[in-house]
This record gives sequence, C-alpha cells and structure tokens, in this order.
Amino acid sequence: MKDSFKIISFFVIGVILGIFYTPSLFIFSENITVYFLYLLLFLIGVNVGGDEKAKEIIKSINIKTALLPISIIFGTLLGVGMFSFLIPNLKFTEALAIGSGFGYYSLSSILITKISGEALGVIALLSNIMREIITLLASPLLARYFGKLAPIASGGATSMDTTLPIIIKSAGKEYVILAVFSGFVLTILVPFFVSFILKF
Repeated sequence: MKDSFKIISFFVIGVILGIFYTPSLFIFSENITVYFLYLLLFLIGVNVGGDEKAKEIIKSINIKTALLPISIIFGTLLGVGMFSFLIPNLKFTEALAIGSGFGYYSLSSILITKISGEALGVIALLSNIMREIITLLASPLLARYFGKLAPIASGGATSMDTTLPIIIKSAGKEYVILAVFSGFVLTILVPFFVSFILKF
C-alpha cells in the first residue's frame, strides 16, 4: 500500500510543479516519453521471461485455471462499459481502455497518455491505483462475502505481486497459483488490450 501512496505522491508533486513551473526541458519532449515507454515494456519482458515461477505456472494450467483471467477480463470490461454510460464526457472505448489496465497503472496510464492524451491517462492512473488500494483494504471482506476468488478478481494484474500477500491471507495459500497465474496473464495482455481498444 505504501507503493501506491508513493505513486500518488509523485503524481501530486508533478501536478503542483506543472501549475507553478513548466520548464521546456528535453525530458518533457514526446520522443523521450516514447523511449521510456519502450524501456518499460522491455523491462517487463525481461521480468516475465526471467521469472522462475512462470514455468511452474505453465505446468499447472488447466481449463479451470485459464477461465479465471478470462472471467476477470469479461467482468471488468462489462462493468466499465456499463459505467461509461453514466459519465457524459467519457466515451465507451475510453472506459474500456481504462478498465483494460486491470490494475496495472504504471503501464496502462503511459500507453493511454501516449495514444489519447494526458487527461485520459490521469484518469487511468487514478482508476487503476484505486483498484489496487481497494483490493489491499477490502480483500478480507471480498473473500468472506463473495468467495475466495473475489480478491484475485479485484486485484487484476496486481494479484501476482503487490496484492498477493493480502490475497493469500484472505483466501488461503491454496489460491497462490491461481492468483499468480491470473495476474501474469493480465499483465501480459494489458498493452495489447489498451492499444487495440483505443484504435476504434
């Protein structure tokens, strides 16, 4: 949870600096941000490829395991799609793109900012951070009232890392493989879903 608040703090500091002082330095140029995006994607690839748990996860895959991230994708997109009709200035595809972050705020917000602008990128950042914070705070209640898979669904892509400890505590150690597998799949799919949806 501290990491989430650190992200929010840096964002708030950036906004305050932008209000009072906006230097025209090279770090703010569009080309530099694209290179940072490429670097981030490269590092994600290295992290996924070098993860020893990935082999264990692949061996444990069956139909039931594969259905979990598919259900999370369907539920997330259905929910944000319905919610988009309640917000006049938010397009249906924009809502789907925000939801397609699946809690992975660092990557999804950068991609959305690059494709659709800063305003939507900020909304994506805050929405996906809130998904992680809600999971960290509400996992015990989710597991108790909606079942053991609910905290994993709530965590989305973060269920393989930042929200995994609270998911284990709330659902039990037997759900570790499911949580890591689901988070792993969703993490990989984020850039594809976001980019594909925003093309329409």
